[in-house]
Amino acid sequence: MPGPIQSIERAAAILRLLARGSGRLGVGEIAESLELAKGTAHGILRTLQGVGFVEQDRDTGKYQLGATLLHLGTSYLDVNELRSRAINWADALASRSGEAVRIGAPLEGRVLVVHHVFRPDDSLQTLDVGTLLPLHATSLGKVLLAYDTTLVASYDAYTRRTLTTPTAIKRACAKVREAGWAVENGEMISGEAGIAAPIRGHGGIVVGAIGVSGAADRICEPDGSPNPKLLGHVRDAARAVSRDLGASRW
Repeated sequence: MPGPIQSIERAAAILRLLARGSGRLGVGEIAESLELAKGTAHGILRTLQGVGFVEQDRDTGKYQLGATLLHLGTSYLDVNELRSRAINWADALASRSGEAVRIGAPLEGRVLVVHHVFRPDDSLQTLDVGTLLPLHATSLGKVLLAYDTTLVASYDAYTRRTLTTPTAIKRACAKVREAGWAVENGEMISGEAGIAAPIRGHGGIVVGAIGVSGAADRICEPDGSPNPKLLGHVRDAARAVSRDLGASRW
């Protein structure tokens, strides 16, 4: 029997390294940690990036695990399809809204950010692809919770506005189903807010969520309700992605 293939072993070691801690490392850090030549580490990283297993932050040049790898073990929806169908609509939503756009899918009781479009300005921003967010404290998560009874939210408090009881979460989910959208306002990070709407696949099943996020005074009205114009843009984008995924009713 042939022995192990060294390049695959090295690629696996890089993936394990990126899975630790913050998951964002530069080529030099990876090469030093694994005692590899910098050129070798760079070549492996470029290959992993080409197949979607790692992604490179365009500002820092550092690498992190890619959503393709993070979602590889789930069969609910091929995340590649969700991303490919949503990319153009997400870009358009960011342009129309002037805010950051994220697309989320459920993964192990949390929200996996599978696509992220930066806010279209010159501010410093961090790529969130691959980040896991709480279900109960984000607009993306509330959408997923509302339409999937098998998901279980935690009750961790991130701010004084976080929903921390089953009753409060159940009530919020009912409102999401009734309205067809979700809002968060300072529930995960004080001063930040988000609006999200469901993405549906064949048969109308909710397979993900798309939304905008940013400063609360831009996303929400003074009374805490979502900005009507932004809400309209989010819902239009969600319907467009849903249609591309085969949900003809939306």
